[in-house]
Amino acid sequence: MKEYPGVAIIILNWNGWEDTIECLESLCQITYPTYHIIIVDNGSEDESIEKIRQYCAGEIEIHSKFIKFSHNWKPIMTNIHKREDVEKGKSTGEIYFPSGNEITVILNERNYGYAEGNNVGIRYALKFLELKYILFLNNDTVADPKFLSELVDFIERDETIGVVGPEIFYYDWKGSSNAIWFMGGKIDWKKYPGYYHLMNMPQHSTEPIDCDWITGAALLMRVGNAPLPYLNTQFFMGCEDVDLCIRFKEKGYKIAVVPTSQVWHKVGASRKKRYKDLFRVWLQDTITNLRLLKMYNNRFYLFLPLYVLQLIIHAHRGRTRIFS
Repeated sequence: MKEYPGVAIIILNWNGWEDTIECLESLCQITYPTYHIIIVDNGSEDESIEKIRQYCAGEIEIHSKFIKFSHNWKPIMTNIHKREDVEKGKSTGEIYFPSGNEITVILNERNYGYAEGNNVGIRYALKFLELKYILFLNNDTVADPKFLSELVDFIERDETIGVVGPEIFYYDWKGSSNAIWFMGGKIDWKKYPGYYHLMNMPQHSTEPIDCDWITGAALLMRVGNAPLPYLNTQFFMGCEDVDLCIRFKEKGYKIAVVPTSQVWHKVGASRKKRYKDLFRVWLQDTITNLRLLKMYNNRFYLFLPLYVLQLIIHAHRGRTRIFS
């Protein structure tokens, strides 16, 4: 009989319950049988928790261009914990994977950012769940039913693969559902911001693609003998995914995109909620990008004039960080 390693799926919510419940509905319909969903609410100030509870009770129907709502998986049992209780070891103690029929919600008392918000979920998963993999999934994504099965099948083939991710499409790109947003990332420390990814690609590949990093919008990583899976809290929002993948590669692990695994992403939704104007987006991204460059380029100050020149060119062209 085929074994299905446990996967903890961590979804970060911040004032985004409508996106979150659409994401949850897509996860209820995936084919992979052994996973546990952990929603970490990052100090939401709206009615997120009540709306998520109502959805899990079957009281709210979602409308999506990619999935059809079903009552088959409702109600979904929700275990809600305060962060401080979880950190002290208090929990209902679930150590199994109920495959979508039960979720854990952890309430952060404030917005800890993307890195620490997800770290709260990681600590919970490592403490209370039997798992082999952890998946970061943005709440503004919709998953194909086979996406997790394809990711796990591929990473299980080779113990030296540390991180994998799906092919990611724009959720809404000029009416098309086939515009590719992410097909793997590359790193070049001579260029600002040091990393980039293959986007707006017209072609579709069915073969896995080796790369340098996977976007945190949908990232499956190995735990156990792999590097500590925590995200670097020096980054509040942005570059955590690049930094994590660099650490995996430094330990000799390979990283790849699995095109047969597919996700749709509402690109930029999280940043647009936090920063209402483009200047603040640009400023935050610039600071974050320069921090990453300084961290990994030992000739940072030598390259700084070149970075500034490239930054000016980017700003003149109206470009900010490629949203993830």
